[in-house]
Amino acid sequence: MNIPFVRELAFEYGVVDRLSPLVRRIVAKNPSPFTYYGTGTYVIGNGEVAVIDPGPDLASHVDALEHALAGESVTHIMVTHTHRDHSPAARLLQHRVGGMIHAFGPHGSGRPEAGGAVEEGADHDFTPDIRLRDGDSIKGSDWTLQAVHTPGHCSNHLCYRLPEERTLFTGDHVMGWSTTVIAPPDGDMQAYMRSLHRLLEADDAIYWPTHGPAIREPRSFVHAYIAHRESREAQILDCIRAGETTIEQMVKRMYAEVDPRLHPAAARSVLSHLIHLVETGRASTPAVPSLDAPYTIHP
Repeated sequence: MNIPFVRELAFEYGVVDRLSPLVRRIVAKNPSPFTYYGTGTYVIGNGEVAVIDPGPDLASHVDALEHALAGESVTHIMVTHTHRDHSPAARLLQHRVGGMIHAFGPHGSGRPEAGGAVEEGADHDFTPDIRLRDGDSIKGSDWTLQAVHTPGHCSNHLCYRLPEERTLFTGDHVMGWSTTVIAPPDGDMQAYMRSLHRLLEADDAIYWPTHGPAIREPRSFVHAYIAHRESREAQILDCIRAGETTIEQMVKRMYAEVDPRLHPAAARSVLSHLIHLVETGRASTPAVPSLDAPYTIHP
């Protein structure tokens, strides 16, 4: 199944866009192969507001947020996960406008990120004021945000549901412009697949990712995301059968048309798939699954 990506986004950096009666967005000027146009910071509510994903340590973006929030009371600053394009501005913004910082917790599983950082890197300095768990609910004057724990991209990844508008803020869990990188050790493909299936249990009408445009048919999009991951696993098994038993060989074949700058991240994603395949008995390796290990499949 092809994923119905949507990549067009009308915006101006630093300018507030009204997306719905309860939702506004300001995009940071930090474009990259991993952030697309940049980090989209969301403002929820009117008068008494919450901010979702304040973004990177970028002075122009923090200035734009402060300007956009002038005259309003910021009661909550919400972070979906601890990558440096999402969480570092939380404390910077708090110093200017107030609000308590909410998130699942500090970064990661505690395992070393062997092989180097991918994407924008982890924010190991981040600690929330208040730790959220799955199902926790935060209320404002005209809005509610419900925490949905969606580990996979990061072990501490949260989505936030706005039931008043049947909206889910998906962070990097589901993005309209691209698939999500799952990079071990903190990224976990088995957890990610479970988290995707969990979204299908809800009746959300629209997703707003932190990067890129809205996803307006979320159920069919998530089904396509799941099918894509299942197809990737089938491709990996085909590579092994063809004698391409290392991740480097698999990436060259599977991602031949992809920007080479993304190949290191693709390799980590393939590793995550292989860990999942080994855990479920569909592949094996003589050593601990790693970027350099050879892989085989059972006859």
